[in-house]
Order: sequence, then C-alpha cells, then structure tokens
Amino acid sequence: MTTSTAPTAPEAPENTTARRVTDVLQPRNVLLAGMLGIGLAAAGGHWSGLLWGFLGALCAGLIPAGYIEWQRGRGAWGDRHVVDRTKRAPIFFVILGSIGAGSLVMVAGGAPRDILVTMLALWAMTIVLLAVNTVWKISVDAAVASAVVTQLAVVHHPAWLAAYALTAAVCWSRVALGYHTVGQVCAGTAAGMATAAGFLIG
Repeated sequence: MTTSTAPTAPEAPENTTARRVTDVLQPRNVLLAGMLGIGLAAAGGHWSGLLWGFLGALCAGLIPAGYIEWQRGRGAWGDRHVVDRTKRAPIFFVILGSIGAGSLVMVAGGAPRDILVTMLALWAMTIVLLAVNTVWKISVDAAVASAVVTQLAVVHHPAWLAAYALTAAVCWSRVALGYHTVGQVCAGTAAGMATAAGFLIG
C-alpha cells in the first residue's frame, strides 16, 4: 500500500522574487561587500584596507551567520531568519562579542580610523536592536543594509546614497515574505542610518 502526499503549492512569483532578494542581500553578504569597500576607502585605497574590511565583515557578519547555521543544525531554529523574536537575544550577544573582539584587534593593529569607527557604529546599532527586540520585533536585515549604505556614503562618497535603492529592496522583500511589517523595516532602516551617521560624522 502506498501513500500519497499533496503536492506543495508553487510559491507566488512575487514571493519567489522576494526570496531571492532577501537571500542575496542578507546581512552577511551586505557586510562582506560593504566592509571591503569601507576598509579600502578608509585606507586611502591601499590594499591593506581590504584585510581590515574582511576582518570587519568576518566579525560583524560571517561569524554571526555561522552561529545561526550551527543553531539550525542543532534544530534550535527553523531557518536563518529566526522569525521568533524571543529567540533572537543570543544572536545579538554573539554579534556584540564578535564585533568587540574584532575592534580590539583593529586597535592593536593600528587599523584606519574610519573602519574602526564603522565597527563601533555597528556595535552601537546592535545594542539598539537588542534593546528594541526585547519588546518589539525590528528588522535586522533592514538595519544592516541601511547602516552599510550610510557608512559607504560617509567614508567613501555621498553618491553611495543611491544604494538606498537596495535597502528599499531588502525592506520590500521582508514585508512581502511576511517576516516583518512596514513599521518594523522602517524602524530598522532608521536605526541603521542613525547609528552609522552619528558615529562617523560625530
């Protein structure tokens, strides 16, 4: 005797696009590309800036992403999005510890000022996200995308503000997939912009 299961309904076209956008522009990818650019600009175009940028991306994005994958492997979370707000606190603490450690390495190694200040801005942003997350779900993806664009605009060139189109795409994808409300992605965008601009311009 055989049993049959109902076929899975195909994902709506707009959701397929949203899924691709949110996967391509997830924080670890945005941070990897953005921190390399920030590091290079901070070092005045010298190749050593790429090394500092990669260290920043490693600590702010890749290590936290690895932690999430590890927890997924243990069955603690269903996917990388961790849609349950109450389960997000450990991720924020991993991010804070990782960025803190990376910042200390940068200080000890004499990293360019702007890449170090960028790390401190990301650390401060994480504090804000953690605090808000205790009472209300806020979009981390939107915050990271917004922060990186602002940081590139300040450290490299104001023309980078045009990349806020990518931040808008991230926000749209998060809402389209049902992970966040419009208010949550707007709050994340504002948090990323405010902390990045505050540290780098101040």
